[in-house]
Amino acid sequence: MGGFFGAVSKRDVVLDTFFGVDYHSHLGTKFGGMTIYDPEKGFQRQIHNITNTPFRTKFESDIATMQGTSGIGCISDDDPQPLLVRSHLGLFAITTVGIIRNAEELISRYFSQHNNQFLAMGSGKVNSTELIAALINRKDSLVEGLRNAQELIEGSATIMLLTKDGIIVARDKLGRLPVLIGKGEDGCCVSFESFVYQKLGYEDFYELGPQEIVKVTCEGVEVLSPAAQKMRLCAFLWTYYGYPNSNYEGKNVEVMRYNNGRIMARNAMADGTAPDVDYVAGVPDSGLPHGIGYANESGKDFARPFIKYTPTWSRSFMPTNQKIRNQVAKMKQIPVPELIKDKKLLLIDDSIVRGTQLRETVDFLYKSGAKEVHMRSACPPIMYSCKYLNFSRGNSDMELLARRVVQDLEGDEGHKHLDEYSDAKTKRGQCMLRRICEEMGFDSLGFQSIDGLLEAIGLDKDKICTYCWTGKE
Repeated sequence: MGGFFGAVSKRDVVLDTFFGVDYHSHLGTKFGGMTIYDPEKGFQRQIHNITNTPFRTKFESDIATMQGTSGIGCISDDDPQPLLVRSHLGLFAITTVGIIRNAEELISRYFSQHNNQFLAMGSGKVNSTELIAALINRKDSLVEGLRNAQELIEGSATIMLLTKDGIIVARDKLGRLPVLIGKGEDGCCVSFESFVYQKLGYEDFYELGPQEIVKVTCEGVEVLSPAAQKMRLCAFLWTYYGYPNSNYEGKNVEVMRYNNGRIMARNAMADGTAPDVDYVAGVPDSGLPHGIGYANESGKDFARPFIKYTPTWSRSFMPTNQKIRNQVAKMKQIPVPELIKDKKLLLIDDSIVRGTQLRETVDFLYKSGAKEVHMRSACPPIMYSCKYLNFSRGNSDMELLARRVVQDLEGDEGHKHLDEYSDAKTKRGQCMLRRICEEMGFDSLGFQSIDGLLEAIGLDKDKICTYCWTGKE
């Protein structure tokens, strides 16, 4: 998905920017970048490929040569950034997070004006951040340009600019991702994750609303364009990719996951679907708190029957090749035989997306001596690829496990009844659960309901994006 961090201060911010970006490594996998501004040295920029190497190891030598009182950096899934742009609006660095679904249309429109060009990557694809910079530069001011980009982009775009005067940041139009401002003794910072700046000595200061554009200086925050009312904050921040220590709209990630597990257990015991097991376990890492909540509510012992080995293969630098990813996932699962052999296990995972690794996980547990393996997903069946962020995104909805199973069960007709398939109380929902169990080798399977998930988050449902489960924007 990606994430970014920026800081502006009366003192040097190179280390703040370095550590602030590094703390966002769990959000992306391909590129890392930093741009620092100093009145004497000007803009200093470095970008590295971090596909198979942690961010910090690539940039440790760079930060020794950088200096400045303002800076931005990013973790990116797709495109090298931040970019340094010079136009009639001046010289600025830019970094973005999001998805531009209508990129080709916007590029064609830009080309139609003649004498315009983009630098192309090896695949011929245009860097999304460069495209957004081009949309900004079509207007007479940075604020007008940012609003222009927000209006024209289908998908989402959260944008941060570094200028000689400070940082300008624009939250995406429907607030699908958070943007938080921290304040310290000497300046301010911009972050996706609140725990990041708290570790660096900043305190909670301001949270941007949807579409809001602000200027951040060492003195504080100036609103350049007001927030909109409509918000669709991504629910997966809490269930999966948000860091446990972070808060979004005042709701902590780790607390939500405990509550989510408790709600799952409460509902399962009420309707008689809770299996009799020896241990409840969370699939490392983000499934662990969901599992703890389930165990606490159900009264079953919580255990870790397998441990994820991460010193050499952490989430922050997984390979892009799916075959290698599957092998790495297999290598990372280290069993604790004493907690598996002859035991009945209930696993709680944060989500089930494509199911590419589930079969291997079950086989691994049975080969280690498990008597039964039951699976629960801490969110509903994912029926739609995300159109707004780089999560559950693919070339087709048919890459999703739930949609493949629906196709196998009922062909094209089944896709007219996805609401029923998502509901375990319906005949179609039960058929889908049975088929997935047969395919994956589970003794039983269950999904959290959309109502249970929203209850665990604790915000008005109209503020939460649930598109990947409901297909409703």
